[in-house]
Amino acid sequence: MVSLTSSSPSDSDLDLTAVLARDLIRLDTTNYGEGRSNGETDAAEYVAAHLRGLGLAPELIDSEPGRTSVVARVTGRDSSCSALVVHGHLDVVPADPANWSVDPFGGVIKDGLLWGRGAVDMKNMDAMILASLTDIIGSGGAPERDLVIAFFADEEAGGVLGSGYLARERPELFTGATEAISEVGGYSITLAGKRAYLLQTGEKALIWVKLVARGSAGHGSRIHHDNAITRLAEAVAKVGRREWPIRLTNTTTQLLAELARILDVDPQRVGPDELALATGTAAGFIQASLRTTTNPTGLAAGYKHNVIPDTAEALIDIRSLPGEEDSVLAEIADLVGPDIEIVIMHRDIGLEIEFGGPLVDAVVETLGRHDPGAPVLPYLLSAGTDNKALSTLGIKGYGFAPLRLPSDLDFPAMFHGVDERVPLDALVFGRQVLTDLLSRY
Repeated sequence: MVSLTSSSPSDSDLDLTAVLARDLIRLDTTNYGEGRSNGETDAAEYVAAHLRGLGLAPELIDSEPGRTSVVARVTGRDSSCSALVVHGHLDVVPADPANWSVDPFGGVIKDGLLWGRGAVDMKNMDAMILASLTDIIGSGGAPERDLVIAFFADEEAGGVLGSGYLARERPELFTGATEAISEVGGYSITLAGKRAYLLQTGEKALIWVKLVARGSAGHGSRIHHDNAITRLAEAVAKVGRREWPIRLTNTTTQLLAELARILDVDPQRVGPDELALATGTAAGFIQASLRTTTNPTGLAAGYKHNVIPDTAEALIDIRSLPGEEDSVLAEIADLVGPDIEIVIMHRDIGLEIEFGGPLVDAVVETLGRHDPGAPVLPYLLSAGTDNKALSTLGIKGYGFAPLRLPSDLDFPAMFHGVDERVPLDALVFGRQVLTDLLSRY
């Protein structure tokens, strides 16, 4: 176990949620993708120790050495109810310290915020889960129904060695569970000066591809018409510049109607993009939920300045709307042409579930108790979560990591961004809301 040092302010001055999140941030669980990772074992042991302190019996499961997930079951007052999975992930994306104003793995607390890689994605929710269980079990109580508490490895690389592995190899861990909550939803947005909350009821499909261009090698001084880099660059530009059309799903149709109602505008006159932009910083997620996106994210070619290489490769992050995966891949093949090979590195499904039912009702009621008058709206996440893997077991997953945020915080920009941070009072709010929900639902 990595030793953890304290920082100012002292632990006694901080809410338990902030202490837990800070400690988890200080455990560098960077996941570089493509099999490279610092591993999640230290963080898994940390959360497991806390769970054991509450009298639970967590199981630590390694899909590979160092790639550790944790699962524990909490017995509820009414075990005849279906179980609820409450889950987070322990890994984080890389952070370059040279670009940050603080040490990204220092768990720095300043200006009323907790700073560090994972502060919002998603060691904050990991901490809220642990703190909420402390509130419920530590007081001698129990949740209303059985809970499956899971902290997964490898989410930032598609969950292959985390949630995907457990859903495939250890499905019995989730026996009796029909619903789940995790990232990315439950956070507040500001609409016309008033607060509202977004509940994630769906997420786009995930397709990571590699474009491969081939040509003939040669001397860099020659006239060369069979240049793999040139061929690849043309293909990448076409994919990256593709303006995908708006296509509304059930979720986005319902969200836009609610936005128009709250903003008191005519949705026939105000277009979807304009409505999305009216959500302020939340538009960073919402605009991308209205269409497919195809973003180039990596390039690799060549090994010497005066050598024309025979191969060039590019990574493309494709997020299609649910059900459009095959048609999007077909269009990309047309865009890049027959000379470019498309290698699918990872593919996962899109999800969309109804904004209704007992759990949604409980979420709305709970938020209403803690922030009266603030409406709760459905939305489609432009990214993906471990709910994809759980869906293969018939478990409906929602994004609900509750945070009451200031209107000037660009929350979507915190995900995988520089100077990732979360307000301390938002962590306290999340702990209280989550404790309330798990105690009653």
